[in-house]
Amino acid sequence: MKKKKILIATSGGDCPGLNAVIRSFVKRASVCPEWEVWGSMRSFNGLLGQPQELKLLDRQSVSGIHVKGGTIIGTTKRSGPFNWPVKQADGSLAYVDRSDEMIAMCREIGFNAVINIGGDGSQAMSKRLFDKGLPVVGVPKTIDNDLGATDVTFGFQSAVDVATEALDRLVSTAESHNRILILEVMGKLSGWIALHSGIAGGAEICLIPEIPYDITKIKTFLDNRFENGKKFAVAIVAEGAMPKGGSFLGTQESELSSVKLEGAAQRFAEELRMAGIETGIRCTILGHVQRGGSPVPYDRVLASQYGVKAFEMVLEQKFGYMVSYQSPNVVAVPLGEAVSNPKLVDPNSNLVHVAKSINICFGD
Repeated sequence: MKKKKILIATSGGDCPGLNAVIRSFVKRASVCPEWEVWGSMRSFNGLLGQPQELKLLDRQSVSGIHVKGGTIIGTTKRSGPFNWPVKQADGSLAYVDRSDEMIAMCREIGFNAVINIGGDGSQAMSKRLFDKGLPVVGVPKTIDNDLGATDVTFGFQSAVDVATEALDRLVSTAESHNRILILEVMGKLSGWIALHSGIAGGAEICLIPEIPYDITKIKTFLDNRFENGKKFAVAIVAEGAMPKGGSFLGTQESELSSVKLEGAAQRFAEELRMAGIETGIRCTILGHVQRGGSPVPYDRVLASQYGVKAFEMVLEQKFGYMVSYQSPNVVAVPLGEAVSNPKLVDPNSNLVHVAKSINICFGD
């Protein structure tokens, strides 16, 4: 019996839960002996590279991987079928569109479906590939939790747990030394990690991209806190946070690369010093610690739901759609709807209201 084939790729940044999706997808597919699952190493590089790196995924190869961070088939943010880097004679890179070539490869090899696990950029890629005729199913993944059309993405809760533990540890040091300690977390456009962990970890200040801050209001807040006997404070700052009238800080390696954000916490620290805050100020950049390590149970469960649903969407030929969690159900939504608008924190939401009600300062 000739097997039907499915190709899985994990693209964009890694996050806890990727392996749990792969495992549940493969285990669900194994119930149907006419199907076999292949992984493309390092996103679609495994298909487009020379030589090709495609890995057969069966129950044995995915056994126990749900507890592991990262992805057993690798990932990348530096290339893709629409912007494949080609080295020029002078050593520079030119980017070419190899999407038609990749789609032709999939047909020649005999892939009946492609599963693309990734965030907003990856799902935008999924839609473009589907529009060109590739049978694609998207699976949402990002620790930033900013992908539209789904209540939550796996990896987010694990990142919140890491950030909350970091805040818990910083509080004791801040209190012991009478300091202001600033924790910078990921969140380029959205402040979900900062907001959730700020509430859970008892931060006094929470700065997020959706609410530009006024340093004078934060200075007043801290002065009042110090006058009332508290000589320390802990702040959590999303990497995309910005002052009113300002912008986020970042660098871009090339026209096609994503913007790398850095410096939000340091800028905030300097602004505090310039405003006259004399208490010792220190910054901690949590960085990639948030993206690595074993996923928390919540993310393992959510990722497993996503993997099973993705395979069942293949059986239903529900291509051009993305798996979505809309509590309490896991459903399919059009890829166009999924990438049309990012999911940002609403400054008027109940969660922001709760944070302000327990005296967390946003500087607005």
